[in-house]
Amino acid sequence: MEKRRLGASGIVVSEICMGTMTFGTQADKGESFRIMHESVEAGIDFFDTAEVYPVPPTAELAGLTEQWMGEWLKDRPRESVIVATKVAGAAHGWFNPPIRHGKAALDRVHLRRALEGSLRRLGTDYLDLYQIHWPDHGMRAADTLEVLDEFVREGKVRAIGLSNDNSYGLMKSLWTSEVEGLARVDTVQNNFSLNNRRDEDELAECLRRERVSLLPYSPLAGGVLTGKYNEGVPDDARFTEYLKNGGARQKAMATRFVNERSIASTRRFGKIAADLGLDVTTLATAWSKQHDFVASTIVGVRSVAQMEPILKAAGLVLDDETLARIDEVSREILYPMG
Repeated sequence: MEKRRLGASGIVVSEICMGTMTFGTQADKGESFRIMHESVEAGIDFFDTAEVYPVPPTAELAGLTEQWMGEWLKDRPRESVIVATKVAGAAHGWFNPPIRHGKAALDRVHLRRALEGSLRRLGTDYLDLYQIHWPDHGMRAADTLEVLDEFVREGKVRAIGLSNDNSYGLMKSLWTSEVEGLARVDTVQNNFSLNNRRDEDELAECLRRERVSLLPYSPLAGGVLTGKYNEGVPDDARFTEYLKNGGARQKAMATRFVNERSIASTRRFGKIAADLGLDVTTLATAWSKQHDFVASTIVGVRSVAQMEPILKAAGLVLDDETLARIDEVSREILYPMG
């Protein structure tokens, strides 16, 4: 398992990060603990969570994933594990999180309460990486960054990051930090996969020049790249539930991931993987982390059994011919996720 730096911070992490959004819904407590244990055994020292996890977020379950992680952390040296979590974005944006009575915001009061809650549930006195789960570009960037800077100065947070953000959001944040003398973000956590390569267009240039790391999540495009939707929508898949019983936002999300173009590209990526004798999960994970602006690729599983093809991507470098074949698919089926 290779190690890489988060931005220009002092934090170095494994090239694969274990995401935890399934802990509490798709994975019970025992299996969640086994997943974390097996991750460490395989060389993964980086874990990502959020105050609203598990997903789908509910008022009853929000914070449960952090609580379980905290219980698991008690049995090991705190410094041996790199812990990242996220504060929910604004309630008036694309999604109203079921926390703080539907009034979540990125101001001083809410940031303080969110951090205190995460530290308490995780059973730790500091976080390695604290991230804004989604942006609020309508508010003053300094109002958020000033508080995050205080967290860093107080020793409660080692590094800060963004998530689900774009080039504007990153550069506005960095400019504000430079002008105001505040802590700067070291990471951006975004959806990035063989089926969603948009961050290569503009954001990658910002990341490279500003020494900020991408933390790609959903390298399997929500499970679509495994091929399980190739012959139709299965009965027990995540997007099946969204398409059948989800609200307007969930149905729109599912359609973005599962559509004719995404299935067509998935079939071709599956052929490339088969020709190499690889599971497509291994191919997709290896491709994700094989970018100079990526620090660690965030994966997620429901069981220990799903970890094997992911772990085979550790240290795997795809050759130029394979990368060229992948690029050909992406040119012919441009932006399958829109």
